[in-house]
Amino acid sequence: MLKKGDRAPDFEALTGDGRNFRLRDYLGRRHVVLYFFPRDFTPGCTKEACSFRDHRAEVARLDGEIVGVSLDPVERHAAFAEKYRLTFPLVSDADARIAQKYGVARLGGWLPTKRVTFVIDKDGVIQEVIHSEFGIDIHIDRALATLRRLQGEESK
Repeated sequence: MLKKGDRAPDFEALTGDGRNFRLRDYLGRRHVVLYFFPRDFTPGCTKEACSFRDHRAEVARLDGEIVGVSLDPVERHAAFAEKYRLTFPLVSDADARIAQKYGVARLGGWLPTKRVTFVIDKDGVIQEVIHSEFGIDIHIDRALATLRRLQGEESK
């Protein structure tokens, strides 16, 4: 798994709304909260996605963008986003290429990826890695703390 201080690998893939997402398009402009989750519509993944949704305005205020990634196909991401009113990109990594680059792919099993969030700064450097399979809220809490630090707002 990639760690703090590593350069975030670039990738390009389709999102649930059929758009092409490229990490490099955000470099120099926004921090990226890139979260990998096992599967659309599962209880933990739904809770996590809704938590990110509910904090999107705060992430944006801190010059960040939320991006979710799983191995689900584009069509399933579209249905998941519609049902839960998710307004951030959900990237389809159907061949696990992105998960492998970031070191979060699992070999076999029902859950194809680890639940890991990477906070990537505007220079493309990973500033925080949050790995917790069951502590769902820790992902947004630590991502926000990292964004505040990057924006010089540690005390808030």
